[in-house]
Amino acid sequence: MSAGTRRKWGSDMRKFLLLFVAVSSLAAATAAAELARPAASATATVKITHTGYNPQSVSITVGDSVAFTNSDTVAHTVRFNPTTGISCSRALPLVLQPGQSATCTFRSAGTFKFSDPQFNTKAFRGTVVVAAAAAVSLAVTPKVVVYGRSVTLSGTLSNHKSGQSLQVLAQLCGQSAATKIATVTTTSGGAYSYQTKPLKNTTYTVKFKNSTSNAVSVKVRPRLRLGRVASHRYSLRVFAAQTFAGHLASFQRYRPALRRWVTVKRVLLRANSTGVAPTVITTARFRSRIKAGLRVRVVLPRTQVGTCYLAGRSNTIRS
Repeated sequence: MSAGTRRKWGSDMRKFLLLFVAVSSLAAATAAAELARPAASATATVKITHTGYNPQSVSITVGDSVAFTNSDTVAHTVRFNPTTGISCSRALPLVLQPGQSATCTFRSAGTFKFSDPQFNTKAFRGTVVVAAAAAVSLAVTPKVVVYGRSVTLSGTLSNHKSGQSLQVLAQLCGQSAATKIATVTTTSGGAYSYQTKPLKNTTYTVKFKNSTSNAVSVKVRPRLRLGRVASHRYSLRVFAAQTFAGHLASFQRYRPALRRWVTVKRVLLRANSTGVAPTVITTARFRSRIKAGLRVRVVLPRTQVGTCYLAGRSNTIRS
């Protein structure tokens, strides 16, 4: 390589490095801005037509917005009562020409009436019901689990204070009311988390003083374990918080040509005394003459698990 070529190569390399650094800095700045951006509030929509408002009643939470869109061929007015606690993208009252829209954000709880004074009919009168934001939020991960697995409940206290005591409530399928299962304490920023193992389909809430969070639901599948104990002989164990004795499971094989599972036989489940409360184990031992080497499994279908569980599916083994 000649001296001139080396100099040109070095110059090009420096330009490339400078460009790479600039692009990386821009990407980092963009990512930081995205993380700093506040979460968008929910938006409901009210369409204005020649027949009236659609819908006429909207329910939102403090901080949420309502978009009004004029889909009629004439101008319409949206007048609020009261107007305190409302901020809109256009001056109040809203005067919307055909095809125009405006969005109003509601900063306080209460019932806000809106109407069009030019069309004095019931169809052109509506309400926005704004509920106070919960003092504590709640989310759950995952939303569907196999019996015996854990879920994580997490959220944030609206005052962002640490050291606050929260009550975790659970209402299992079949129960008439929720019961307290734990007390958790908020950490930095008012955040909290709690791990639990739902026994059945369960609805969770978190209570802070007189405020209760939104409700979240977890669905549970019974745990099925399939094994081959000898040639053409199989065992099945079903784990749940209730017995499935007398119910029928489906022994299935996979048909590659059809690309689906097909049922080989029905298996009757029987009671078993080896479970440790609250776990109840239901078992079955059965025979099948299908040839060796096939992919097989057992399914406990929706019709057999009842209302408190989702359908269950076992591990897959070779026949």
